[in-house]
Amino acid sequence: MNFSDFFLMRHEIVLTIIALIILVCEIFTHDDKKHPIMILALVLFGLHTVFGFAATNTGELFGGSFRNTQMTLLMKNILNIGILIILFQSFKWLRTPENAIKISEFYIILFSSVLGMYVMISSGDFLMMYLGLETATIPLAGLAAYDRYKEKSAEAGVKLILSSALSSGILLYGISMIYGTTGTFYFPEIAAKWAITPLQVVAFIFFFAGMAFKISIVPFHLWTADVYEGSPISVTGFLSVISKGAAVFILITILFTVFKSMAPMWKEVIWATSVITMTLGNLFAIRQQNLKRFLAFSSIAQAGFIFLGIIAGTQLGMTSVVYFVLIYIFSNLGAFGVVAAIYDVTGKETIDDYNGLYRTNPNLSLMMLVSLFSLAGIPPVAGFFGKFFLFTAAAQGGSYFYYILVLIALLNTVISLYYYLLVVKAMFLNRSENAIAYFKSDWSTKTALLLCLAGIVITGLASPIFSYIQSLSFGL
Repeated sequence: MNFSDFFLMRHEIVLTIIALIILVCEIFTHDDKKHPIMILALVLFGLHTVFGFAATNTGELFGGSFRNTQMTLLMKNILNIGILIILFQSFKWLRTPENAIKISEFYIILFSSVLGMYVMISSGDFLMMYLGLETATIPLAGLAAYDRYKEKSAEAGVKLILSSALSSGILLYGISMIYGTTGTFYFPEIAAKWAITPLQVVAFIFFFAGMAFKISIVPFHLWTADVYEGSPISVTGFLSVISKGAAVFILITILFTVFKSMAPMWKEVIWATSVITMTLGNLFAIRQQNLKRFLAFSSIAQAGFIFLGIIAGTQLGMTSVVYFVLIYIFSNLGAFGVVAAIYDVTGKETIDDYNGLYRTNPNLSLMMLVSLFSLAGIPPVAGFFGKFFLFTAAAQGGSYFYYILVLIALLNTVISLYYYLLVVKAMFLNRSENAIAYFKSDWSTKTALLLCLAGIVITGLASPIFSYIQSLSFGL
């Protein structure tokens, strides 16, 4: 291995350098002069996002423990786009007096978590994958408890770290049994030695359960709503799209490299968990008044839809999953961006608080409308095409087993449309004498929302994006 090989870790190295630069600036900056660090972090990560799309070599490092492929690069770039939007959305929140003295900590913790996600996505063995997963997960508890003087935020941090510890223990137990039955951690070697013995089936169940915690799959979802509600809104957005997206990316990679031989078995597990997750997520979302809990259960339901592409087990299915995650990032962050903009000014975050919002803040109402319609899968916005490809991929299975799943997913789409329309009804039809007064959003909020709007429109209309993802190899 020579020095040029380290450019295979371009994303990881650059992000580490950015975090170190922010750390040095923190050391030499007075507490009341930290606002320029926000601009510095935004500019540096913006450049990192743009240059992340530049062509680079592919290959392996550390004996195959770290892999750099065109697909892993795309997955990282998709996450970068979402993180850049979150950095814009967090500007106003970080400038508040209680957060102004700890601005650097937010960026360092956030980038540390993203670094772990990078490593996890590029992992070529279970040891590297687990190290990346833990590096990504532990800082999330600090982000959830960032508003440490608020009881709900501190509670969210504790709940997240406890649930993460439990899920990591379950996952690690499954990995230990995988190693015990195969004698190796490397994905290709495990796939070659996988004999589907009873112990290996148990090992897969433990592994899948540990990953299901990270993606908020029912019945491993109970922590989600409480953590989302207690966390700062920018952190909630990060948890709902970036953390979940990274976990989905590594899960589909492992399912179709390590456990490909037992696909008929785990497809039954995917089928059952998809149905339960979609249904319960939607039913619980209907009951919510707090918008963060509302979007939390919505994100649980969306995870069930993602499994439609995974169960297909085809190139179209895998492409649909990656494409849907990209659309989901723009749609969900668009909704969270509106919630954050209103909360930062008024402190309100319930559906009833949005009564008559269109009459006072039409632009925010329209942005929320587009985001919710995209999440619901209403044409012509991007979410419709994302779900259409997921349904198409699942239906290509060609048996009643898949057709029933698609039918249930369609029924759940109707249910989701109902509760998304509850928010739309509050904004456009309901009247209120105490409607949220008109206010102007700051430049960073406007930029974030415009990026989300552009993403929803472009990803829905630009077919070359889907075609490019489909041209990449998933190792099927």
